[in-house]
Parts: sequence; structure tokens; C-alpha cells
Amino acid sequence: MWVVKIGGSLCADPVLPQWLDLLTQIGGGRVTVVCGGGTFADEVRRVQAHWQFNDLAAHNMAVLAMAQTAYQLHALNPALQLTARKTEIPDLLRRGKTALWLPLELRRDKPDARTGWDATSDTIALDLAKHLNAEQLVLVKSCAIDPQMTLGELGDAGVVDQQFAERSGDAAFPITLLHKNQLATMRALLLGETTFAPR
Repeated sequence: MWVVKIGGSLCADPVLPQWLDLLTQIGGGRVTVVCGGGTFADEVRRVQAHWQFNDLAAHNMAVLAMAQTAYQLHALNPALQLTARKTEIPDLLRRGKTALWLPLELRRDKPDARTGWDATSDTIALDLAKHLNAEQLVLVKSCAIDPQMTLGELGDAGVVDQQFAERSGDAAFPITLLHKNQLATMRALLLGETTFAPR
């Protein structure tokens, strides 16, 4: 089972439907999609900066931003199967579906290690992959990705969030970062025609 995180930056990109088609047509039964918050999360950041409210409120708003993006992806490709519960994902995959996770269960009443901006949808996808004992985690990004950089260096560069490198140290699966234009690479990975180069 793979977790594929679609960066929120793809949400207005013409390539997005091609990614969704690929993940539903070839990834059925294997792939769970996690999406970033995109412009919805950007608006949370803007409003928080204006009003200076706490990170707990911003976290819950950002979780809702991820859910909004998930609804957008589902509207673009209804073959994606929405689920708001991690526990329902294995059954969806057994039925040959591609799961699309609504992370509403991550809303919090009190602050914790996940209620700050240093743990965004990248770390949320990592946490889900660990919870599901995933075989692979793929992050799809719009920005340039230097294959020579470590996850720590990518965190410092803002390619992944600050907690991601620290939290990924004990991951029992390879982590691959792909640029949005690497559809052919993702297809080859799903078809077993090439292998992951774990970080």
C-alpha cells in the first residue's frame, strides 16, 4: 500500500487531472491520496497573520483546508473514494479503490506537537503512512527537487516541512519526492517498471 501526497500547489495546475487519472486507473487497490491545503491553507496563513490568533485555531482551519482540497480532487475525479476515517482505508483498498483521505479526525481541542506550521500536510502524510504500515510514501511537488539534497536540507529549503526530516528517520518504507512533471516516473513505479531510490 502506498501513500501519495499531492501538493496543494498542484490544485490549479493543468497537470492535476492527469495525476488523478493515473492514481485511480493504475493505483486502485494500492494508493491512498493525501492532499495539501493549497490556496485554502494560504488563506489561513494570511488571516492568522492579520489577526494574530493562536496556532491551534490555525491548525484546525488548515485541516479543513486540506479537506476542501480533497473535495476538489473528488469533484475532478469521482473515482477517488473519500473517507474521513483512517480505519476505513484498508477496506477501500481491498475493494480495489483509490482512497482519498479527509483528515478531519486531526482537528484538536488542545495544542500538541502537530498544531504548528512546522508540521504541515507533508508530515501528516508521513504519519498516515506509518499508521497504515505503508510500503511507499511519495510526495508530489511543484517546486524543483535537488536529488542530492537530504530530507533535512530539503526541510531547510522549504521543500518539505520542518518536522518531516526528523519524523521520517524511523520510517520503515522508502520516501520519494517527485516533481509534478514526473508523471511517467510515477506510472513506471506503479507498474513496477522501475524502483524507488529511497532517501
